[in-house]
Amino acid sequence: MLRRVKKYIRDNGLLADGARVLVCVSGGADSVALLDVLMRSGYQCIAAHCHFGLRGAESDRDEAFVRQLVSDRAAAMQIEVPYYSKHFETLLYAREHALGIEMAARELRYRWFAELAAETGCEAIAVGHHQNDQAETVLMHIRRGCGLKGLCGMWPISKNPCINNSVPVIRPLLCTTHDYICHYLQDIRHIPWIEDSTNSDTSIRRNAIRAWLKTWSKAEIEHAAQMAERMQQLQQQIDNTTCGTSE
Repeated sequence: MLRRVKKYIRDNGLLADGARVLVCVSGGADSVALLDVLMRSGYQCIAAHCHFGLRGAESDRDEAFVRQLVSDRAAAMQIEVPYYSKHFETLLYAREHALGIEMAARELRYRWFAELAAETGCEAIAVGHHQNDQAETVLMHIRRGCGLKGLCGMWPISKNPCINNSVPVIRPLLCTTHDYICHYLQDIRHIPWIEDSTNSDTSIRRNAIRAWLKTWSKAEIEHAAQMAERMQQLQQQIDNTTCGTSE
């Protein structure tokens, strides 16, 4: 896992060696593994956790878990990892801006991540998206109807979706699957994580697709993610050709 992620970071130019990076940690397996791998890779990590106030005591549990996790991992490695958390009035923000809850939470977290990354001098904002998320995203795009850009899915590095000219968002775990992440944490690193109970609610479209993807093999997930990478390469070729023609 460590070698794979470090190679992916290097091959895609996500971070300079020893760079300061804001790591978004929800407490789930993906973000916990992301923090551990980046810490072990020698990056200066700053942990950020969002409390959206949507799940009552479970949200409080998540915040307490992440705070303790960051403290424990930093102590184990004898390094400093600053921890920040923020409480949001998500329902109020959604009503005031006529947004769905999911979109409101997305805007709130990415705006805060941008502010915090700038304040703390971070080179990038790291999020825990992996190959299952990539397959899920492409399927969502296909369901809505998409062209080549939709088939590209999520890029290894991209602009902040809510604020222009901000610190970029990186996805170092797009080189691995969720199953392998859980194996890494449970069997290799022996690090706990927590589950969001709302992830099992298949009335939410994304969760329904996620549940279907659980029936896919590891190879099938990897094939979907690799297809997205090929589409990204094709899109880059088209963009480069278009730029050359316009000049």
